[in-house]
Amino acid sequence: MENSSVPGAITRRRALTVAGGVFAGAALAQAASPAFGATAASDADAIVVGHGLAGLVATAELAAAGRKVLLLDQEPEASLGGQAFWSFGGLFFVDSAEQRLMGVKDSRELAWQDWLGTAGFDRGVDDPGGQDHWAYKWAEAYVDFAAEEKRAWLAGLGMQWFPIVGWAERGGGLADGHGNSVPRFHVTWGTGPAVVEPFEKKVRAAVADRLVTFRFRHRVDELIVTGGAVTGARGAVLQPSDAARGKPSSRTVVGEFELRAPVVVVTSGGIGADHDLVRANWPARLGSPPKSMITGVPAHVDGRMLAITKRAGGRIVNPDRMWHYTEGLKNYDPIWPGHGIRILPGPSSMWFDATGKRFSSPDIPGYDTLHTLKSITDSGHDYSWFVTTQKIIAKEFALSGSEQNPDLTEKNIWKLLSRIWQTPEPIERFKEKGEDFVVAKTLPELVAGMNKLTGDDLIDLAGLKRQIEARDREIDNPYTKDVQVMGIRNALAYPGDTLSRTASVHRILDPGAGPLIAVRLNILTRKTLGGLQTDLSGRVLNAAGTPIAGLYAAGEVAGFGGGGVHGYRSLEGTFLGGCLFSGRTAGRAAAAATAS
Repeated sequence: MENSSVPGAITRRRALTVAGGVFAGAALAQAASPAFGATAASDADAIVVGHGLAGLVATAELAAAGRKVLLLDQEPEASLGGQAFWSFGGLFFVDSAEQRLMGVKDSRELAWQDWLGTAGFDRGVDDPGGQDHWAYKWAEAYVDFAAEEKRAWLAGLGMQWFPIVGWAERGGGLADGHGNSVPRFHVTWGTGPAVVEPFEKKVRAAVADRLVTFRFRHRVDELIVTGGAVTGARGAVLQPSDAARGKPSSRTVVGEFELRAPVVVVTSGGIGADHDLVRANWPARLGSPPKSMITGVPAHVDGRMLAITKRAGGRIVNPDRMWHYTEGLKNYDPIWPGHGIRILPGPSSMWFDATGKRFSSPDIPGYDTLHTLKSITDSGHDYSWFVTTQKIIAKEFALSGSEQNPDLTEKNIWKLLSRIWQTPEPIERFKEKGEDFVVAKTLPELVAGMNKLTGDDLIDLAGLKRQIEARDREIDNPYTKDVQVMGIRNALAYPGDTLSRTASVHRILDPGAGPLIAVRLNILTRKTLGGLQTDLSGRVLNAAGTPIAGLYAAGEVAGFGGGGVHGYRSLEGTFLGGCLFSGRTAGRAAAAATAS
């Protein structure tokens, strides 16, 4: 890699990658002249299916190149921005100004080491027909992007980031294994809405300039294929809906549509809201599919376009790779059906299975999501427990989602500073109103409440007390054999964790740290890591590995790039970034392919 100290500089490798995608798209346009040639039958230069973040970015790029775009989505205008709006706004940067401020030494080489150790690509990386062939290439390009121009590009659009960098997915214990060696989770000031905002503004400006036309309530049921090329989309017009953002909307059909364009960009998201699809694709390596799950995405994240694009010739790869969370809470005030909220935990809560057996390394809060998921399913139950203290949740608990972080989302510095002296209000509301919390002054009372909540009397007081007291004895010295206590001390060596994410080391049974709190943790569906296989221009490939003329994909439907840029696991902060990068890439390539 050619390094540069200039913010936003593009390396030779990256420049060649982008240029190659653009030239490949242009060459494809010429090779498929019957499908791409100007025709009176075309309704636009491009159709984008899905108005989430990837769709907005792709549309903005097409419009910036002067292309006329139809932006279709089955949801009403209120849901513009899709899942990204609800997100915490976390972005993965490498060697950022924020990291340097926190004393973090990061590099492209370290990030690539972490990505490879986490992804575990093992499905034909060197085989052009392999499921991981293009995923690996996308991963390499994305890490370059995160280490080079990504931050400067977004900052140029007005984005800012909270100066304390979060340390997510700390890994399984080996330098070349899973996890982030250093903090890389940058929370956008304004959370998810602030990530969506600059691209929504660009698209709305293009609407005013008559370059973009919104087609809300247009559900695509089929991609039109002419002479082997995708030349449009047809489907149903759904009745108008005044459903609020995230709320389910009507599926009543009031008409039909057929629209033509020389390119179609699919950006329709994953399968997280369809539990039957999740279970159908559930891999044996994660144990048996949970019988009970809660849902981390709105109901419209239904995966329909995966099957529709497959019928048009697109190849789906790595469908068994998925990213679901283990720290889900049932929302006491749900927006969508089965609405769950994830706890983003610090490292100090003790984690037990449903029977009260403490998990061992790497099943520590914030370390290895999918390993812990497997440990939970192996327990024979669909839930687990945190046993913690008020002192810990006050400092360490955060909730995912823009609506659960009003201080950051509203850019309210006073509310943000109030976290210093009080438990954040959203956490307290869940503690008081959420059905998954048990609060007690003593351990016997806590265990009684846990057993009452689940109704199965699985927790034995003596067994739980023995394990907690054993852990508590380990904090009397600055050294220990308890891996979790080691991790807490390691976290406190990082200024960012000391300031905002890790409570001082204390005994769980210390009355001064109380009350005691038990939190039932549900499995929460979230992301699809596999999807439509695409080359580095975002062109969808068929089963033979050949690009399908006129068809592009970006975002979660494409596994955030290449059909699975994350491999088996995520380093976190990479889902929004994957939508940004793949949406930009596909939009630019589609614009080049439609150049007159």
